[in-house]
Amino acid sequence: MMTETGTKSAKPKAPAKPVKAVPMANIEQPALAKPLTPEQTAEMFRLVQGATSVELKLSVPIHSGRATVKGIGLDPVEAQPRQAFFFDTPDLALNKAGVVVRARRIQGGGGDTVIKLRPVDPSTIDPELRRSAAFKIEVDAMPGGFVCSASFKGACTGQEVLDVSSGEMPLRRLFSKEQRAFYDAHAPAGLSMDQLVLLGPTFLLKAKHHPKAKDFDRPIVLEVWIYPDGSMVMEVSTKSLPKEAFQVAADFKAYLARHGIVLGADQSAKTKTALEFFSKRLAAERQAG
Repeated sequence: MMTETGTKSAKPKAPAKPVKAVPMANIEQPALAKPLTPEQTAEMFRLVQGATSVELKLSVPIHSGRATVKGIGLDPVEAQPRQAFFFDTPDLALNKAGVVVRARRIQGGGGDTVIKLRPVDPSTIDPELRRSAAFKIEVDAMPGGFVCSASFKGACTGQEVLDVSSGEMPLRRLFSKEQRAFYDAHAPAGLSMDQLVLLGPTFLLKAKHHPKAKDFDRPIVLEVWIYPDGSMVMEVSTKSLPKEAFQVAADFKAYLARHGIVLGADQSAKTKTALEFFSKRLAAERQAG
């Protein structure tokens, strides 16, 4: 403190106040998801009957992440690092048309690709496509909602993904002839793969957990998507065949509840979050010149 004569007066410092941890009860908890209406349940049941598989997923609040990992007994050291690369127009024209173009780098030098269309009605899918081992129809079910998608998958190397991201290899060469045909059939008219820009990559960690059979009789996958600004999306999921989907869903819900995992309403979509994040960042970079 300065006196009127401009000299400093000695003043003992006040003791630092201890930082109090915020009790979990004081952290805003997500509202529970609204149950599906009878009409929605009937529609989901119809879609499930025509699907190849069903994925049951739940987005977990990040502040509950540590409790989630500990609760289900997952070993975070075994998590596999990956990078997800999305391709779209700067204004997300593909996403608006329900088309997703994605490539991934996987630890160990591997990679994969997918052209995805959603939402779809299984009854409208060409039977010829269904015969392809690389094609699948899946219903994603989460608290309060569901969506049916069709995916054409492919394999590549991690280096090929890097070559595309650096501009050394055309994007089309990353995908198979069948994938490119699927893209051309569903992308907006006149929008070729050559016009797409890179949105990413997004770093993620994926871990698989095998609970004891008496607790839950199938693998559980946990993914954490980490964006450049530090924001994260955590998702817990499991898969089932269509004929067992509703029983598995009930068992999965009970398993999560026993381990203190809240079925929240804020079901953040990983793909949508990534696309919007990088689209906004690209727009900001262009505006800055």
